Amino acid sequence: MSTFQAPKGTYDLLPPDSARFLAVREAIAAPLKRSGYGYIETPGFENVELFARGVGESTDIVTKEMYAFETKGGDRLALRPEGTASVLRAALEANLHKAGNLPVKLWYSGSYYRYERPQKGRYRHFSQVGAEAIGAEDPALDAELIILADDAYRSLGLRDFRILLNSLGDQECRPVYRAALQEFLRGLDLDEETLRRAEINPLRVLDDKRDAVQKQLAGAPLLRDYLCDACKAYHEEVRELLTAQGVRYEDDPKLVRGLDYYTRTTFEFVHDGLGSQSAVGGGGRYDGLSEMIGGPALPSVGWALGVDRTALALEAEGVTLDIPSATSVFAVPLGEEARRVLFGVVTELRRGGVATDFSYGGKSLKGAMKNANRSGARLAIVAGERDLAEGVVQLKDMESGDQVAVPVAEVVEAVRARLA
Repeated sequence: MSTFQAPKGTYDLLPPDSARFLAVREAIAAPLKRSGYGYIETPGFENVELFARGVGESTDIVTKEMYAFETKGGDRLALRPEGTASVLRAALEANLHKAGNLPVKLWYSGSYYRYERPQKGRYRHFSQVGAEAIGAEDPALDAELIILADDAYRSLGLRDFRILLNSLGDQECRPVYRAALQEFLRGLDLDEETLRRAEINPLRVLDDKRDAVQKQLAGAPLLRDYLCDACKAYHEEVRELLTAQGVRYEDDPKLVRGLDYYTRTTFEFVHDGLGSQSAVGGGGRYDGLSEMIGGPALPSVGWALGVDRTALALEAEGVTLDIPSATSVFAVPLGEEARRVLFGVVTELRRGGVATDFSYGGKSLKGAMKNANRSGARLAIVAGERDLAEGVVQLKDMESGDQVAVPVAEVVEAVRARLA
């Protein structure tokens, strides 16, 4: 046993299970790559104020869950708890919005960190794939992103997920609703911290998961009843575009999400097979975030989908991904001369794009063939002194057991022909 273990609330991704996570990431990214989204990477930590301003001072993420620290130079930094603020910061810093081609469409994949009570589906270190469309206010863009996420999930074989949809209004209509909600919340039997939160951002109280709070919110005013005409029309167009493309969704008037920067369209992907941690992803429009962090007005929309929770959703539905074997050919040398010859064959196959592995450590034929079986290879190349004296190697089909002698000079082409 090692002296060290992974920190509480984290996990290691190891083969063969890690291949499933890679397949999930690739499936989520594939529709984005086909839709004009370019890849972006940002640092794993940022200035604390970036998240305090963007995510929100009153959110649990900033007040309770963020890993914040001070560097030796006195800088206040935080491990990134979410991706949108970092991506927008990077886009502004690089002046991507000034290139004249709006929206700036970006996608990313990485690890994020929140100090939470660990449980299945909720970790302190987790993985997401996200997408952001920066600099355009258009219902078609909101619908595009929802459709791309829906397409990604369906390409994985997921069926039992639901899309929840709501509008949070804008700077014109939300203040009126905010005042009405605050007045309602002041009349409830809430603890001091929740009442304090209601004064800072009352919409966050609607997102409170405690049963005692939710029961009291039964008669709370709904934002949809306060939307201005422009927000109503915008939201209706998003709904119509989704319906026209066959994307099913559920209107959820209480959906607010956990971040302060959302405006207008907000949505969440939930899977009922995951228990309390049912959200597998979500996002929305954040038209004022750029100004919050010191940039110009850049209406934007985006989402993030959890790789961990998507993998759990696949398990809940019993979906097995068709992941090809990491190895197509396994070479088994018997003797030093065979090692030199087959090592050259392996190198040539790899350079030609064939996934090939090699029996290292001078194993016996029996031990090496066990490794070949475990690798999942379709073919094995076996050679000993007698084979090489005759100028051949043995090419074995690992499924049928058939074995043929192939001239050394022709083995690469013979392998390609068999795998084609």
